[in-house]
Amino acid sequence: MSWELKPFKELTLTELYQIMKSRVDIFVVEQECPYPELDGIDPECIHLFKKDQDKIVAYARLIPKDILYAYPSIGRIIVDPDYRKFGYGRELLNRAISVITEEWGDKQIKLHGQVYLREFYQSFGFQAVSDPYLEDGIPHVDMIRKS
Repeated sequence: MSWELKPFKELTLTELYQIMKSRVDIFVVEQECPYPELDGIDPECIHLFKKDQDKIVAYARLIPKDILYAYPSIGRIIVDPDYRKFGYGRELLNRAISVITEEWGDKQIKLHGQVYLREFYQSFGFQAVSDPYLEDGIPHVDMIRKS
């Protein structure tokens, strides 16, 4: 298995298709949340993913500062259901944080995560900076990590 980090323009068509399909399968279908998954931000982002052979099994979108927020952000964090329980989510988030803090040199990272994952994100140093709120019918909370 291998980790890859690519800007949008370097994604192959197959990688892009797998990423979009996985995001829709998890966020729209599995979580029963119809919303516009393709939000126009992907071309500005760096895409971090783990492959098993040719299958993308874990993914996160790294959003540079001033695209969505004043800080860089990590979003669309997913692990394929068949690959959960192997620690890939933790490995994914550690790698994403490392790219932003070490390669980009940014000290703060923002994410807005689903409330049920708040403790998971807190284990990486993220702290809630908002009260829970509904987004597309799912409770979310804004979180910041300061290094």
